[in-house]
Amino acid sequence: MQSIGQSKWSERTVGSIRPSFRSAFCVALFALGVALCTAGCTTPGGTTAATPTAVDSAAALPSWRDGPAKQTIQKFVADVTREGSPNYVPPAQRIAVFDNDGTLWSEQPLYFQFAFMLDQVKAAAPKHPEWKNNPAFKALVAKDYGALASHEKQLLQLVAVANSGMTVDDYDRTIRDWLASARHPKFNRPYTELVYQPQLELLAYLRNNGFKTFIVSGGTIEFMRPWAEKAYGIPPEQVIGSSQVVQYQMRDGQPVLVRQPKLDFVDDGPGKPVGIYRNIGRKPILAFGNSDGDLQMLQYTASGSGPHLALLVHHDDAVREFAYDRASKIGKLDKAWDEAIADGWTVVSMKDDWQTIYPAPKQ
Repeated sequence: MQSIGQSKWSERTVGSIRPSFRSAFCVALFALGVALCTAGCTTPGGTTAATPTAVDSAAALPSWRDGPAKQTIQKFVADVTREGSPNYVPPAQRIAVFDNDGTLWSEQPLYFQFAFMLDQVKAAAPKHPEWKNNPAFKALVAKDYGALASHEKQLLQLVAVANSGMTVDDYDRTIRDWLASARHPKFNRPYTELVYQPQLELLAYLRNNGFKTFIVSGGTIEFMRPWAEKAYGIPPEQVIGSSQVVQYQMRDGQPVLVRQPKLDFVDDGPGKPVGIYRNIGRKPILAFGNSDGDLQMLQYTASGSGPHLALLVHHDDAVREFAYDRASKIGKLDKAWDEAIADGWTVVSMKDDWQTIYPAPKQ
């Protein structure tokens, strides 16, 4: 079944994308504030809410410019939540999944978790001379971020070793400490402030209309869970990501969970539908991504027999954020873009559809 508003949107997509992908390819947590509360905050992950009204729809997404993308989202939500509608979906089945990097917060010039990983690997490097032949470590030493992105699995393995032997509680504190002090190289703001304001509003809008929202990311659950609830209103149990093997041990008479030097699951590309199946057990009716790493998640969602909505963020705003797509080493949008045009998925232009990008800086 075709998503609501697909055919009209696919025509708009082809005309509006234009040659923006030929521009330069340069290339976060903020508490949900007044603007988000205006959008109708609910208990994180809540699944019950009133049917949306025209006033709710108009006020809920103030950072979204009025246009086909916003209208498609509003029409879809109204249609699946209105009792008596032929496309009505019961609250228990209103599952919405979001990629994190490049979809909920920025990801350039390097995935934010990679920036954290690099600091961890650098600190552990003197103890591991065998890393000198590892392609990911070579790219790290050379600061070749393009090559580093091409060796994501090897980098994750380095990180797994660098942080093995640490309890999950100690690792959690390490992440929180890093996020409290690290700054983005372009914006000189904490990474935790570089979440997208329009997406914060959309998450709240969906929850206010009976959706349960999940993160489905290639990043690790260990990195995302310490801050995702405060940033997005998404609790730890609704964060799906890559993971490292963890082992139960007794230390000093106390039970602890200890990180092992081995990856358990990579939640990227074809791994995303698998992660959704394992952790949710229901096929989503809405999926939002930004890159080829989200292609299979969007395909899986769009294959549903009932109403569904597949969305992609196109990073085409070099002034307010970054402009990149087909040729980028980070967050490459190529095959997923082609499929979006062919199948009528909704492509959201950051430049044209978002009135603002980030929340106001914290004072």
